[in-house]
Amino acid sequence: MEHTSNAELRAAADAVLARLVGDTSGAARLREDQWRAIEALVADRRRALVVQRTGWGKSAVYFVATSLLRAQGSGPTVIVSPLLALMRNQVEAAARAGIHARTINSSNTEEWESVQDEIAAGEVDVLLVSPERLNNPDFRDQVLPKLAAATGLLVVDEAHCISDWGHDFRPDYRRLRTMLGDLPPGVPVLATTATANARVTADVAEQLGTGGTSDALVLRGPLDRESLTLGVLRLPDAAHRMAWLADHLDELPGSGIIYTLTVAAAEEVTAFLRHRGHTVASYTGKTENADRLQAEDDLLANRVKALVATSALGMGFDKPDLGFVVHLGSPSSPIAYYQQVGRAGRGVEHAEVLLLPGKEDEAIWEYFASLAFPSEDLVRRTLDVLVRADRPLSLPALEPLVELRRSRLESMLKVLDVDGAVKRVKGGWIATGRPWTYDAERYAWVARQRAAEQQAMRDYASTTDCRMEFLQRQLDDEGAKPCGRCDNCAGARFTGGTSTAALDAARDDLGRAGVEVEPRRMWPTGLPAIGVDLKGRIPAGEQAAAGRALGRLSDIGWGNRLRPMFAPEAPDGPVPDDVAKAVVSVLSDWAKGPGGWAPGVADAQPRPVGVVAVPSRSRPRLIGSLAARISEVGRLPLLGSVEYTQDATRVPRSNSAQRLKALDGALTVPPALASALVGAGGPVLLVDDFTETGWTLAIAARLLLRAGAEGVLPLVLAVQG
Repeated sequence: MEHTSNAELRAAADAVLARLVGDTSGAARLREDQWRAIEALVADRRRALVVQRTGWGKSAVYFVATSLLRAQGSGPTVIVSPLLALMRNQVEAAARAGIHARTINSSNTEEWESVQDEIAAGEVDVLLVSPERLNNPDFRDQVLPKLAAATGLLVVDEAHCISDWGHDFRPDYRRLRTMLGDLPPGVPVLATTATANARVTADVAEQLGTGGTSDALVLRGPLDRESLTLGVLRLPDAAHRMAWLADHLDELPGSGIIYTLTVAAAEEVTAFLRHRGHTVASYTGKTENADRLQAEDDLLANRVKALVATSALGMGFDKPDLGFVVHLGSPSSPIAYYQQVGRAGRGVEHAEVLLLPGKEDEAIWEYFASLAFPSEDLVRRTLDVLVRADRPLSLPALEPLVELRRSRLESMLKVLDVDGAVKRVKGGWIATGRPWTYDAERYAWVARQRAAEQQAMRDYASTTDCRMEFLQRQLDDEGAKPCGRCDNCAGARFTGGTSTAALDAARDDLGRAGVEVEPRRMWPTGLPAIGVDLKGRIPAGEQAAAGRALGRLSDIGWGNRLRPMFAPEAPDGPVPDDVAKAVVSVLSDWAKGPGGWAPGVADAQPRPVGVVAVPSRSRPRLIGSLAARISEVGRLPLLGSVEYTQDATRVPRSNSAQRLKALDGALTVPPALASALVGAGGPVLLVDDFTETGWTLAIAARLLLRAGAEGVLPLVLAVQG
């Protein structure tokens, strides 16, 4: 009888699959491993962890299981999903199978009330929520308990995010423990991921309550992607890599993704490829949401050859016929790399995967590694601030009181929330008073793990063995073996040849100097709370004008030349000749462009009448020589330098409020410079080596304007970002 029941359940499951994939022939059948997962969830009401390669069909498992459970009278399925792109794809896929799916996330706040009403009325089959929503005070305290009580199936998508050891740990995912604890007995749970090695798999299983329990099911499949052909192409420099892309992009099958490591690189590559006649779009963390949606739709409809993207386009983007993934620069983790290349070749027999490593990759890895969990001292100071507060502190209110930037502060608070030391409530964050221990051993282990992953990426790029087997072994795939397809197994499919025209164009593009430096116009919030009497808009008469920089440290043009100059161990010295000449070209373009001072330009402003330097403790020779060269070439008097006062302290590389606190009263205009400014008859060039937040330039400009300067035009070698 049980066999007949399971046979009927299997038939019903295949029928749902047919609707999901749009099959009218009746030929659609679940694979045995998919059926095992569905049977465990629906027939046995077990908890399951599924670690399967991208494209295996994890969404089919939870949609089919949802349909069967709903037919048996179960409550709605709750899917915890990390990205909005995934949510949009999932809602559309569910509709094909007759499943009514809704979402609650930060982009549809106006729909939350109606969605909750639909859930209460039993009209929602699937609710997709972001992990961040799980710890939103209103959602956590009012919606989540009711939802947990009514849930028929809980799905944790991209479950490697739960693990400290995973490449994309997200503290918000730890809130699932609360929901798991509140689920009624017998509610099945499905966790899925494509990118988990053995350590991450064990950790996730344990956290989900599946590790060590007798009724748990762990399905771990082979991770080879038979449609992918992996290759590595080493080229001399960034210009050759961009030229290669311009020459060979049309040879790559279908449409695809070009990944870069930074936003600046994505924007550079997009602009260059467009100039060379390719239809591409940029997709980064700075892309507006509407533009992201348009870019996704254009790629899905093959209206663009490629999206040039950062990791912002990662988990959740689903295009079965994606024909290629090219990386312009190596990710720092082979697991993250496997995940990103897994976007390609899901529904086609062949897709190209190509890595073009760059000399700048490791400097970028080092920068992102510096954003790891803060030191114990910074954490303790933050906790002390919350303990002393007589009310919840929002992020804007807390940020000025600690030496952490907003994004890093928020991430730290989420970890402390998981550890029970703080709690997010209406109005902000509070300390719980519970004892908390800084787990230095764990953070050190994670740092060592990151270092090992970076070495693995170096090894991947240089190995002469099978590349797919290498990635599979990084993910502890016991079935790893040579693929027979990659460049090491079957020979290179691409050579490094580039046309003279494309290479010259790339060199011109990357060698083009000049980035606009936007002035600061508003003081950061919370300054009065730390004893700095500044707030609101900076008066127009105390603002610097828009300035210029030679380049960004994060780009692959001038950034590659400037980055070594600003490395912590780099010696101070005179400005190099090639850099000085490039700065002169920036000045020339600036003078001739809109808002410049050359005769006949649009919105012309007065020509600078002198040069003023910003003081530097770490690079005085660099700044001094740069100011002198500009003075000499521009035939402008070197008026002097703003100076540090005796009260000046170290300016922390921290948030804006803490920087301003350190700068408050730290700079002064010496009498000789003040005398030179009065009656000078025009603006001055304010010369510095580097700007990260713009506040040193803003304070120096304010002082110069108050001392009599008629305008301040900032000029720096490099900007961060």
